[in-house]
Amino acid sequence: MRSHGLVVDKGVVEVGPNLLSGVSLPAAVVHEGPLAHNLEWMQRFAEAHGANLAPHGKTTMTPALFHRQIQAGAWGITLATAPQCRAAFANGITRIVMANQLVGQANMAIIASLIEQGATFYCVVDSHENVRQLGRFFADRGLTLSVLIEVGVAGGRCGCRNQQQVLSLAETIADEPALSLVGLEGYEGVVHGDNPESGIRTYANYLVDIAVELEAAGRFAEENPIVTASGSAWYDVIAESFQGAPLQGKFTPVLRPGCYIVHDHGLYREAQSAVLARRPDLQQGLVPALEVFAQVQSLPEPGLAIVALGKRDIGHDQLPIVLRRYREAGTPAQPLSVAGWEVTKIMDQHTFVRLPDDAQYVEIGDIVAFGASHPCLTFDKWRQLLLVDDALNVKEHMATCF
Repeated sequence: MRSHGLVVDKGVVEVGPNLLSGVSLPAAVVHEGPLAHNLEWMQRFAEAHGANLAPHGKTTMTPALFHRQIQAGAWGITLATAPQCRAAFANGITRIVMANQLVGQANMAIIASLIEQGATFYCVVDSHENVRQLGRFFADRGLTLSVLIEVGVAGGRCGCRNQQQVLSLAETIADEPALSLVGLEGYEGVVHGDNPESGIRTYANYLVDIAVELEAAGRFAEENPIVTASGSAWYDVIAESFQGAPLQGKFTPVLRPGCYIVHDHGLYREAQSAVLARRPDLQQGLVPALEVFAQVQSLPEPGLAIVALGKRDIGHDQLPIVLRRYREAGTPAQPLSVAGWEVTKIMDQHTFVRLPDDAQYVEIGDIVAFGASHPCLTFDKWRQLLLVDDALNVKEHMATCF
């Protein structure tokens, strides 16, 4: 490890001046300006549609980003597992939605401890057996657990498959004194078909209709019960459905996108283009904030550069995209050409980049910025990420807690 500058060793970071000198690469980087834009943009979007925002924290598992989301106005943070919830609570997040079933006594014990320490916690249920298990466990602990019924779709993931199952489950919850039914939860990302937009609108309306029916029947234990859905691809459709008259003043709509905070250069960039096509009134939209920087390590034959970047460093459900190139110890104001550069293959520690015939001034040690698809699958490879300004000066190191 170098004793000067900034060193990233997948976990140890010493704050230093600039990403182009003194940083052990590869390094995962979050750009300060785009991050601030995305935080403000999505919060403003949710508020404009009368909804609360509980971003899905599993995307980043980065407490520094959780706190930025809360400071921007988020109602809470969504997570997927009991250990994730424990990590978030240990870092100061007190309102937590676990958009998943709470199964297993060890996981129940984790959540019971968080509730005893003052967490406001919600999880989802979709079966009578899970309801009975939770009822017994939390009764024995002398606690009340707030639950949301998950509304699923045929062939999808979890969740009750029809309205009758939802109504029946609500009755079972009412028979468990340690459980409190406080709303409904769904996830539209499992809705597919030839016309997904139509299917998702139908699903969102179905979720609203069931909520209204349960509320009319007095099944919810709280005023203004929660109705929540929305990933990072269809949040506009969900928000429009939740903004309708049936929920106004009677429910707490909650949107749960997660990837918006850093966006991406693949899957969600495509999804955002579709959002803006559906909603041309939305200005600019989200912008990519996450990149991985790495160095050219070999030029073994004409037309080929090998970069010291691999599957252990960057998400690869789609191949990374070459964005920019710099000379080591150079300045961000003088990027070098990457026109025609194309990633063709990625291995554990190496990325193959095809160079055009006219590629010039390529040197060993050149620093290349890459964009990835699906930010979840890049964050989970790092114990630290670097927050940088427009000049690539390192402003903060942000620890992850996967």
